[in-house]
Amino acid sequence: MNLHARSVADLATLADVLRDLLTQPRQCIVRGEPIDAARTMGVRRLVHPDAETGEAPTLGEIARRWVAVDLDSVALPPGTDPRDLAACAGAVRCVLPPAFRGAAAIVTATASHGIKPGARLRWWAWLSRPTTGDELKAWFMGCPVDFSVFGAAQPIYTAAPLFLGRADPLPARLALVPGDRGVVEVPGVILHPRPAPASPAATQGLAFLRCASRGAPAMRFAALLQVVRGAAEGERHPKLLWAALKAHELVQDGSISDASARDALVNAAMDAGGIDRRNAEKTAEYGLKHGPRGDA
Repeated sequence: MNLHARSVADLATLADVLRDLLTQPRQCIVRGEPIDAARTMGVRRLVHPDAETGEAPTLGEIARRWVAVDLDSVALPPGTDPRDLAACAGAVRCVLPPAFRGAAAIVTATASHGIKPGARLRWWAWLSRPTTGDELKAWFMGCPVDFSVFGAAQPIYTAAPLFLGRADPLPARLALVPGDRGVVEVPGVILHPRPAPASPAATQGLAFLRCASRGAPAMRFAALLQVVRGAAEGERHPKLLWAALKAHELVQDGSISDASARDALVNAAMDAGGIDRRNAEKTAEYGLKHGPRGDA
């Protein structure tokens, strides 16, 4: 691939760049900064040296004023039209950190938005100060977002998808989200929070999962439980639903039983507080049954 630096000064400039990239299927964005101006053509996206080939890194970590946040499979209120990006943005804003909720933003629809259930959006915002990928991961801990886009070499795809033999189901793939301010205020110091202690039922669920899967699925389910436990007031129900929808895949592939997943999710919701147990059980059962693709 070829690396090109492009300057952006504020949210409006970023919106112009994103509009242009909608029609550029062979381009994408990365957070990293090219290390060597003489090594930008026909190179690989490397943050660390390749142990096998000896190739040197091409991208370095850098703090950025802009942030792209991946929101995938976030449940939408009944009746929300997925073609109305502004309405979808208003419905999912509550899952972001509080500082984002009054600030202007840009939302772009990913390829599966409007095709698969839920909001599948990328939320772009301008920050009050340059912020590193590690800071972003700490700041968004407990939010139902994909941390991979905070990495220096992770491609952030920006082009509109191509639909062969059919029209794009969305009338527009970019929308401006109004706000009472143009920037998101970043906390002065962002520290990694300590994980919340697991309840006995949650621990049992994790033990079963580790025994069945031996690795990555256990970590995935542990991360889902942490999202539920870390939910703030007003966010607990949507985050529990999102976690249950995601856990459906682990139940389907046999990594954890339906009952163990349900009990662990419900007990994580109880740890967060502010949610009725019966409602939590219904929410968990619904998500585990249907999954992110609406499976029966």
